[in-house]
Amino acid sequence: MLPVSLLSDITKTVSWALCEDLGANSHQELANCSDITAELIPAENQAVANVISRDECVICGVAWVNEVFKQLDSIYQTSTKITWFVNDGEHVKANTTLFELSGNARVLLTGERTALNFLQSLSGTATITSSYVKHLAGTNTKLLDTRKTLPGLRSAQKYAVTCGGGVNHRVGLFDAFLIKENHIAACGGITQAISTARINHPDKTVEVEVESIDELTQALNAGADIIMLDNFTTEMIEQAVTLREQVSAGKTKLEVSGNMTLNTLTDYAKSGVDFISVGALTKHVQAVDLSMRFV
Repeated sequence: MLPVSLLSDITKTVSWALCEDLGANSHQELANCSDITAELIPAENQAVANVISRDECVICGVAWVNEVFKQLDSIYQTSTKITWFVNDGEHVKANTTLFELSGNARVLLTGERTALNFLQSLSGTATITSSYVKHLAGTNTKLLDTRKTLPGLRSAQKYAVTCGGGVNHRVGLFDAFLIKENHIAACGGITQAISTARINHPDKTVEVEVESIDELTQALNAGADIIMLDNFTTEMIEQAVTLREQVSAGKTKLEVSGNMTLNTLTDYAKSGVDFISVGALTKHVQAVDLSMRFV
């Protein structure tokens, strides 16, 4: 069951995407817009179509596809039936039929690209996340996403990360602190920044990004909840793990970030860090190859 907040976001995002494709300035205008190519087909024609994945992948985006045709049915007073053969989070092989559509031929064609854009992009994020998670098997390290998401698709991509087995970092600028070098410089130091954060929002997690062992020591002594080790070498990370045990008795969590690849992931995880964050999960999106065909 999707959270209510995500369902609301799906409704808005799908509406925006349909407006973009049909040339409307608002959802209210959609009824007066048309797919001029689909109008080549008689209005009463019915059709059945299958959507197939040409790639091996992890599926994500069922609710977005459903919402596309729900909104189009509402606009054009039609009824589209969607029969799913897979679920979000499911690993499928190439040439798997994902779902079947039946209904008004114009509506199926009008919704095709918007629906597949969501499904192929979110499945791409879920798939790459799954690949990273597999490389962490056998360790206690969790894979995190970042805020490096496609504009307007923050909650969608973060949901896709969970479908691939990853864990969400903070959602935005409002739910947790991430004190970085510019914040530190503007606040007058790591200790001052953490102290002010505790005063302003004592209920929020405080994370600090550090670039050296000296900064790490400051953050540990100031009581940060999480410390992000930015571009640390493997040797520096091992030193950080030892220092963490000495100063905070392991209570402070350590996160590694910066230029993570599948080739380096396992070595970093074996060092004993709690989290590895990877911006590539959501910013380097390689869409899954999908195809819709009338039958």
